[in-house]
Amino acid sequence: MWKTVEGSTGRLIQLCIGYFVFYVITGISVKYFLGKGMPDMQYLIYSTVGGNLLALSIVLALKWYNLQSNQIINFLGFKMPEEFLYIIPSGICTAIVIPTTTLMYSLPISVMVAMVIMRGSVIIISRIVDAIQIKQGILKKRVYMEENIAVVFALLAVAINIFYGKDSGFDFIYNAAAVTILVSYIIAYFIRIYIMNYYKNTRGKGVRQDNKGFFAVEQIAATVTMLLLGLVFYYSPEIFGWESKQITEFIGAFHTPDSMWGWAIIAGTAFGAVAFFSVFIFMFKGRTATFAGLVNRLTSLIAGTTATLLFYFFFGGKFPNSEDWLSLVFILIAVAFITKAEKKRIAELKSLHELSDPAVETKK
Repeated sequence: MWKTVEGSTGRLIQLCIGYFVFYVITGISVKYFLGKGMPDMQYLIYSTVGGNLLALSIVLALKWYNLQSNQIINFLGFKMPEEFLYIIPSGICTAIVIPTTTLMYSLPISVMVAMVIMRGSVIIISRIVDAIQIKQGILKKRVYMEENIAVVFALLAVAINIFYGKDSGFDFIYNAAAVTILVSYIIAYFIRIYIMNYYKNTRGKGVRQDNKGFFAVEQIAATVTMLLLGLVFYYSPEIFGWESKQITEFIGAFHTPDSMWGWAIIAGTAFGAVAFFSVFIFMFKGRTATFAGLVNRLTSLIAGTTATLLFYFFFGGKFPNSEDWLSLVFILIAVAFITKAEKKRIAELKSLHELSDPAVETKK
């Protein structure tokens, strides 16, 4: 078994491999079920249910919710870790990110443009969060030049389909509902990434960075929020008189489910596995938000291209076009720069005694 220590490059590579594998499975599943005629909204709902059930089952079964805290406080007569005050809001933001991600694909823009907006916004948000937390004195590390250069190439990689595509896709700014969905997605993701890095950068002396505990509390809060939001949307036509294509399709997923809905839920468990690796990469010890955001998004981009290739060879899908390959070139350039940044960061962490020697740790 490949043994690694927390915060090491080896541990980061392990997380990226896990993220990559399950993202590829998720990407193939999406193409397969939609190719079989399952409506987009129905698949996204069923896969979200499957993914959420997997994640929730694991965090509850393994009791990850017993968070390692800086201190226990009294809140409304209950004793709880002080971190709950901001991790629960992070979970609420997660519950907003998941459905708005789904709704982004139903906007009057191409799927590729929607992906560009989502991936590009996360990269930019991560860099902004670092700038803010450095200014606040929360983040003590600096963002390396190589990380900033990687941001540029990563943004070129995600935007290449706009540069070369026929449809700029930005006419949707005149659609109030579309703008609301996009703004909600960006704001929720910004708050979530800020909170994850706030937690990571404010661990007290001798207090372990408990990423599993963070994920568990966030997941529980997200599940409760999504259930409440789901009930609101389900009964909204009767209670509030809301009517829209998205709400009609949401209700239809339960009233007239696709015949493959069970398999879609099972396929969605891969999406749940992705969530674990995604959060652990975002919160990776000793790294800036810029670096972690880049690693997360670049891994997903490479996995997306791989999923397209595999679907082409095994299921007769479309072969990646020239834009995909050009995008991959920029991705690999960005990877080269973050690899340089990683080597510098490891040296820095070792000099500050923030990273153990894997060989010594293994003997223990």
